[in-house]
Amino acid sequence: MKRFPFLHLLLFILTLSSTLLAGALQSGVNIFKEPEKIYKGLPFALTLMAILLSHELSHYFASRKHNVKATLPYFIPAPTIVGTFGAFIKMKSPIATRKALVDIGASGPIAGFIISVIVSIIGLSFSKVVALKETEGALGLGDSLLFTMLSNLILDYQPNSQDILLHPVAFAGWIGLFVTSLNLIPIGQLDGGHIAYAIFGERYVFLSKILTIIMIFSGLFLWEGWAIWGILLLILGLRHPPVLYWEVPLDSKRRFLGWLALIIFVLTFIPMPFKIL
Repeated sequence: MKRFPFLHLLLFILTLSSTLLAGALQSGVNIFKEPEKIYKGLPFALTLMAILLSHELSHYFASRKHNVKATLPYFIPAPTIVGTFGAFIKMKSPIATRKALVDIGASGPIAGFIISVIVSIIGLSFSKVVALKETEGALGLGDSLLFTMLSNLILDYQPNSQDILLHPVAFAGWIGLFVTSLNLIPIGQLDGGHIAYAIFGERYVFLSKILTIIMIFSGLFLWEGWAIWGILLLILGLRHPPVLYWEVPLDSKRRFLGWLALIIFVLTFIPMPFKIL
C-alpha cells in the first residue's frame, strides 16, 4: 500500500504560498498593512506553479512509461523575488536505454516551454509600454530571442526609447522560459546533460567541461549568477551515470527530440538575465 505523499503536498502548499506572497509584493501590496490583498499575487503564483508542475510531471510520467521508479515532484519554497527555487523529481532506479533517457530528459523542458510560451503571449497582451526614464534604477530582465520576438509581435514599442512593464503572468512566463534554458544546458545531470549523454556518450564530458569553464568566466563579464551556477555544476559532477543497455540505438524520433531541445535552448537562452536599468 502506497503512503500518502504528505511531504510532497506540504512542499507544494508552502511553495504556492511563497509564490503567492512574491506575486503580491510584485503588485505593490504591503503584506503587513494589507494582508487581505494577498490575492493579488494569484496570477503570478498560479502561472508559475503551472509551469513548474507541467515540467516535473512530464518527467514523472516519462519515467513511469519507461519503468523507472521516480518520486512525485518536490517543490522548493524560497524567500526570493519569485518565491521558489523550482522543483525536482528523484529517480530511484537506473535508466535502461538511451531512448528512455532522451524521453525523460526532454519531456520536462518541452512541456514547460509550451506552457511558458502560451502564458507569455497572454501576459504580454496585458503588459504596459512605458518610457525608458520611468524604469531607471529598476531591475531589468534580459531578453531571449523568443521573448524578444513575442514582445515585438504583441506590443507596439520602440526598444531604444521605451520599455515593457510585464504583467505578472508575463513575468511568470519569462521565468518559465529562463528555467527551461537553464535545464537544457548540456552539462552533468541537467535535462540537457541527459540528452547530450544519450546522443554523444562519454564524449559529452568534454563539452560539459568547456561549457562549465565558459559559464564561470561569463560570471565575470555578463551575469554573476553564471559563475555560481558553473561552480555548483562542477561540484555536483560533470559525468552522467551509465544506462544499462547502451547498445540499444536511438531512433529518429529521439534524435528529433534532441534537436528540438537544442532549438528550444537557443531560443530561450538569455546571456544577461538580470541588470540594473
